[in-house]
Amino acid sequence: MFKAIRYKYNNNFSSLEARQEMVVLLFSLTPWIGLPIIDYFKFGQAIEASITNIGFLLLFGLQVHRNVTQLRIEHGKLIESEQRLRSWNADLQDEVNKRTKELEKINEQKTNNFINLVHETKTPLTLIKNYLDEYISKYGSVQELDVIKGGVDKLTADVINLFDIERFTKGIDTYKHTRISDFSAILSNSLSLFQHYCYMQQITCFVDIEDGLLIKADPNAINRIVNNIIENAIKFTDEGGQIAISLTKQEDKIVFAVKDTGDGIPTELQKKIFEPYYQIGHKNTGLQGMGLGLPIVKKVVDGLGGTIAIQSQPEVVPGTTVTITLTQHTLGSNEEIAKSGTAISKLSYEYSYDTIADSEFKAGRRTLLLIEDNITMINFLLQKLSTVYNVFCARNGAEALKKLHEITVIPDLILSDVMMDKMDGFAFARKLAEQGRYSHIPLIFLTAKSTQVDKLKGLKLGAIDFISKPFSFEELSQKIETILDSINKQQKAILSSSIAQLQTLKNLGQEGVSASSQTKFEENCKLLHFTTREIEIARLIVKGRTYKMIAKDLFISEKTVTKHIQNLFEKADVRNKIQLINKLNK
Repeated sequence: MFKAIRYKYNNNFSSLEARQEMVVLLFSLTPWIGLPIIDYFKFGQAIEASITNIGFLLLFGLQVHRNVTQLRIEHGKLIESEQRLRSWNADLQDEVNKRTKELEKINEQKTNNFINLVHETKTPLTLIKNYLDEYISKYGSVQELDVIKGGVDKLTADVINLFDIERFTKGIDTYKHTRISDFSAILSNSLSLFQHYCYMQQITCFVDIEDGLLIKADPNAINRIVNNIIENAIKFTDEGGQIAISLTKQEDKIVFAVKDTGDGIPTELQKKIFEPYYQIGHKNTGLQGMGLGLPIVKKVVDGLGGTIAIQSQPEVVPGTTVTITLTQHTLGSNEEIAKSGTAISKLSYEYSYDTIADSEFKAGRRTLLLIEDNITMINFLLQKLSTVYNVFCARNGAEALKKLHEITVIPDLILSDVMMDKMDGFAFARKLAEQGRYSHIPLIFLTAKSTQVDKLKGLKLGAIDFISKPFSFEELSQKIETILDSINKQQKAILSSSIAQLQTLKNLGQEGVSASSQTKFEENCKLLHFTTREIEIARLIVKGRTYKMIAKDLFISEKTVTKHIQNLFEKADVRNKIQLINKLNK
C-alpha cells in the first residue's frame, strides 16, 4: 500500500492529501490486525464485527471524500468552461451582429443603387414612349414600330412594378386609401379589353358583376388588382379554355373571384407565388414577367385589410380560382365617389396569336433550327434569317426534338434559347448529344442567362458559342455565316482527303507491279508466312480490288474474303489495306 501511494503521488509525501490518505488506510487496517488480540481475550463476535466494520467505514469515508473532492474539481472546471463559453458566445454574437449590420448596409446600398439606376431609366422611357406615341399618331404604325412600342410598354410596366415593390418592402404607402372607389365600375370598364384578348385566344369568358359595390380604396389600387389577376388567368389558360370573372356582395364584404381552366398551381407553391420575383414557368407562353404582379396585389390587399386565397388542385382537376375579399363601404352623405383609375389600353404583355410558320424551303440554302419561346423574338429572327437561310422554328426543346424527326433535312446549325418551359436549352443539348443522327449539329445559345457558370455549362454540353441578350443581329448574322463557312471548309477538306486516298489506291492498281516489286512482293509474302490463298488475295489487294471483286475473282464468299484479309492484317501487323500494300512492296 505504501508503494502504491508513493507511485500515485510520484514519491511526494509532502502534500496533505497524500498524508491523509496514508493515515486513513493504516487506521482502516488496524481492526483486522487486532483480530488475534480480540480472539485471545474472547470479546465475542459482536465486538469483533463492530471493530472490523470500523475499518470498512474508514475505507468508505475515504472513498466518499475522494469522490466529493473530484466532483468539486470537475464542477469548478465546468463553471469555468461555462463562463468561457458565455464569453465566447457574447463575442460571437457581437461579431454576428456586426457582420449582419455590414451585410444589411451593403445590401441596402446595392438596392439603392439598383433603384437609382431604375429611376434614371424612367425619364428616357417617358420621352421614348411619348415621342413614339406622337410619331405613330402622326404617321401611322408598322410592324417594327408595334414591336418597339410593345417592348417600351413592357419595360415601363416592369420599372413601375420595381418601384412599387420596393416601396411596399420599405413600408411606404404607395396608394392613398382615403378615397371612395366604385369597384363594379372599375371592373366593368376593363372588361372590354379582357374580353377582346379572350376572344383572340379563343377563351370563353363568363362575367357576373353586381352593380354599385363601393370600397374605400385608391382607384388605381383597385385597377392594379383587377388587371393583374385577370391578366394572369388569360396568360395561363390554354386556347379553348374558360375564364369566369365575378364580383358579388356577401354580407358586408365584397368578393372578387377569377376562375380559369389553366394548368393550376401545386399546393406547395401557393404561398411562394406571393414572394417577389418568384415565377411558375409551367406554360410555354413566352410571357413571363418579373414575378412582381401577385406580390404587389397581396401587399395592396393586405393594406386594405382584405384577404386573398388560392384554390387549386391540379393533380385532381385543372384550373385555379383566385378569391379576394374586401370590406364593403357604404357611401356617407358628405362623401363622393372618386373617378376611376386610368383604364389600361392594353395588357402589360404583348400577346401574339399568330401561328409560327417555318420559312419556305428553298433548295440550295443552308438550314437553321431556331428554338425560342418568345413569339416576338422568333418572328424577328425568322424575318431576318429567312432571307438567306431555310429556317425551322420551335418553342422549346421538346418541340425542337419532335421537329428534327419530322423535317426531311438535317439542319446545318441550331440557335437555341436557354430558359424555356417543358424542356430548356441545356436539357435539349443533352438530348441532342444522345441522338446519333443529330449529335454533330453545331449549337449556339442565345440567352439572357449569361453568367460565367451558365456559359461554362453550355460549352461543356457541346455549344460552340454563347451569345448574350441583348445582342446585335449583325453580330449574330456574321457568326452564323462564319460558322457555316468553317463547317463547309471542313467538309471539303475531308472529301478531298478521301478522294486523294482513293486515287492512290486506283493508281496502284493501274500501274501494276513491276518485275522487281513483284520479286519483293513474293519475298515479303514468304517472310510473313502467307498461305497460297492469302498470297492470291494479297496480290488482288495490291491491284486495288474491293472485297466484292476479290470474292468474285476467286469464286469465294465475301465473308471468307474478309476473314482471310483479317488474317493478313494480323500476320503483317497492319491495320488497313494501304499499310499492307506498303509493307508488301517495300
